[in-house]
Amino acid sequence: MRFALICLDKPGALQTRVENRSAHLAHIEATGVVEQAGPFLDQDGQMCGSLIILGVSSRAEAEAWAAMDPYAKAGLFASVSVQEWKRVVG
Repeated sequence: MRFALICLDKPGALQTRVENRSAHLAHIEATGVVEQAGPFLDQDGQMCGSLIILGVSSRAEAEAWAAMDPYAKAGLFASVSVQEWKRVVG
């Protein structure tokens, strides 16, 4: 199963994102379940959220991954949505 994590940063939290980016990327690498990921950009080209596609066996596993993300632990996100996703193209 695939799940999309749609994460929106708190306003003015770019520094929190920058300070925790290496830990976030290490978490992605260590867990081995991220199929695609990247930041959302605001109108000024600054990172303001994340889209992460996970290949996991259940919603509970996706939610657990999201909770362990260093960005989440640092309080970066204003909201996180976990949505089952079906790849059609790509």
